[in-house]
Amino acid sequence: MRREEVLSALAAIVGTECVITEAQQLAPSLTDWRGRYQGQALCKVSPADTAQVAAVVRLCAAAGLKLVPQGGNTGLCGGAIPTGQDQVLVSLMRLRRIRTLTADTITVEAGCTLAEVQQAARAVGKLFPLSLAAEGSASIGGNLATNAGGVQVLRYGNARELCLGLEVVLADGSVWDGLRALRKDNTGYDLKQLFIGSEGTLGIITAAVLKLFPAPKSRVTAWLAVRDPAAAVALLDRLRVHCGERVTAFELIGRTALDLVLAHIPDSREPLAGRPAWSVLCELSDSGSESDLNRCVERLLADALDAGEVLDATLAMSAAQAAAFWRLRETIPEAQRSEGPSIKHDIAVPISSIAEFLTRCDAALQAAFPGLRIACFGHLGDGNLHYNPSHPDRAANAALLTQAEAVHRIVYDLVHAFGGSISAEHGVGQLRRDEIVRYKSPIEIELMRAVKQALDPNNRLNPGKVV
Repeated sequence: MRREEVLSALAAIVGTECVITEAQQLAPSLTDWRGRYQGQALCKVSPADTAQVAAVVRLCAAAGLKLVPQGGNTGLCGGAIPTGQDQVLVSLMRLRRIRTLTADTITVEAGCTLAEVQQAARAVGKLFPLSLAAEGSASIGGNLATNAGGVQVLRYGNARELCLGLEVVLADGSVWDGLRALRKDNTGYDLKQLFIGSEGTLGIITAAVLKLFPAPKSRVTAWLAVRDPAAAVALLDRLRVHCGERVTAFELIGRTALDLVLAHIPDSREPLAGRPAWSVLCELSDSGSESDLNRCVERLLADALDAGEVLDATLAMSAAQAAAFWRLRETIPEAQRSEGPSIKHDIAVPISSIAEFLTRCDAALQAAFPGLRIACFGHLGDGNLHYNPSHPDRAANAALLTQAEAVHRIVYDLVHAFGGSISAEHGVGQLRRDEIVRYKSPIEIELMRAVKQALDPNNRLNPGKVV
């Protein structure tokens, strides 16, 4: 089919106004959030429902075109950016219906933002616990396609653990209806897990059944100064031993990361005196009274102060103060952007190895690149750190960026040596596609390619990503 014929056929499916070809209108969807990737596409098409998605896929398959699904375009690895004029960008953001809502599940379409899902749950006194900084614009389809993590993984798990069922459009345009709300189903392969985390390379997620939880009645948020990462790990263990699943989030924040926020984010304030080298932002929640939870936390913090794990502490005395603490954590990426580019790492290592990993990796990088600074922060409770070297001097930082490959080798080789992962929650996309070949075993790569070949033999879905 000629270009004009394809565009006309797409318009017949979704409506003329929902097929975008004009460069200025396309531009926001062709650039990733970090500005690292600038893509190209034949057009952007916005289906309104699953039937239209399936029709678009069938048409593109017949025309020999490739498809790149995109949600809120908040990804950090270029996974939702098309790379050629033979690719159609399929936006899922018109699929916004909440289909069903029960006492323990919610069935939503892929274009619903994470914040919309959270709000729908709150309206009936429930909690959908997936939470991350981009939740106002990130779509649930994208969250599932990248197996998003966020700040409450410690208690509730990542996107993979919060999903019970999926509806997926396959590479030939057929629709798999796996929208089951079962907690237990042992009738063969768990097919939904193939699509969660696959970044749209195996199928296009159009709807999902998600778990809901009772909304907590009490919550305690604390900002703590800790001696070092080893003390933070010890404190985490202390909290989990005595508080169990009430520990909802446990975030480690290095001095450099916090200083960037204080310098670039308006109305941000230092939570504690003394400018500690390392801080922890932790949150506990419960179905019991807030006074009981406060007393429990205060006793534990007193013990941690006596043990030298905690150097200073403050508890949020209001919801506004708790929100201010979380704003310090969640605006770190924005503050980094204000300062200029840095070399990003989204890594995971076993929690027990975090302190040793940081000591060795910091030393190795400083030896190779004297004077650099490292903004380290992240979800210590599940072993996931964002570890981002840069240089405070812009000219020196520009030179450092040309050495990104050497920086990656130091960081990733150590991550691998500790039995970790070079991508904990951001995915692979374009950014780490070649890197995973270096660190996964040949049989893992072979198995991944076999799955891709089985489900998308003509490589039509999100080509050039993941495998």
